[in-house]
Amino acid sequence: MSKSKLPLHHHQIPASPLVLGCMRFGGDWDGLPITEDLVMEGHKAVEAALEIGINHYDLADIYTRGKAEYVLGRVLSEQKSLRNQIILQSKCGIRLVGDDEGPQRYDSSGKHILASVDGILKRLGVEYLDILLLHRPDPLAHPQEIGDALARLHQAGKVRHFGVSNMGSEQIRLLQLHSSVPLIVNQLEMSLDKIGFVEAGVTVNRPQAKENVFPYGTMEYCQAEQIQLQAWGPLAQGRFTGRVIDGQRPEIEDTAKLVQRMAKERGVTPEVIVLAWLMKHPAGIQPVIGSIRPERILACRDAANTELTRYEWYELYSASCGRRM
Repeated sequence: MSKSKLPLHHHQIPASPLVLGCMRFGGDWDGLPITEDLVMEGHKAVEAALEIGINHYDLADIYTRGKAEYVLGRVLSEQKSLRNQIILQSKCGIRLVGDDEGPQRYDSSGKHILASVDGILKRLGVEYLDILLLHRPDPLAHPQEIGDALARLHQAGKVRHFGVSNMGSEQIRLLQLHSSVPLIVNQLEMSLDKIGFVEAGVTVNRPQAKENVFPYGTMEYCQAEQIQLQAWGPLAQGRFTGRVIDGQRPEIEDTAKLVQRMAKERGVTPEVIVLAWLMKHPAGIQPVIGSIRPERILACRDAANTELTRYEWYELYSASCGRRM
């Protein structure tokens, strides 16, 4: 089973194989104030994550319009020893619709990156982030300007490590050419439903390649450069673990039956099988579990200790893509 390979600060504990995605912390995406019930909900989610060994927490400045960071900040303030036991990761670079300066858009300007980090630290109530990710590729981004901003944040002690989200290999390569600090993470949507990361390699020189939007070569580039791949949406919104979603691909039902069968044979939850499929990939994928429900988090307990056979991995992949190899 793959392990996290993040080259973190020397006194930092190793990153756990799973990450808790905190997008749902803070309730709805509205302007309503934080309630004590939301804070308690955050406490329970963190307790469940800690129980199964998760010490890595993923946020973004836009999650529930900043409330997600504020709720986790409250949890940290009420459990003083927790900050030194966990890895805090957040993202910036998206401006939501409704701000005073225009439409919803991406913004990786140096000014916005610097201001965003100050806001993140304030909401979390901490002095530094372990990892900052650039949330989406900004077509108006100036790589040197980004590199200068990241260097300033690092020199000021506000951010220890950096990465990206939703970027292909050439976008990362360009940024790295203009940055004195290494980019150590790339977070992408990957799951048994979103199998483009596998298809990009498997369909080379085949007609199916033109149907795949996943950036070819990104998995290989990240492996070669020791960039930690993180998977957002790894549980595919419960498609393989009991939830029926209107309009989903017909292959989902067959794949879900296989997941259920394998889970029963091994005496584990279906969530474990879905995550173990991702984690068998030699790139060392780190799934980001996007749930605030303790029972959903706890259902992932055995993922890092469950090894699928090559046969089982291909059986699930073939079912999901709906064709023979």
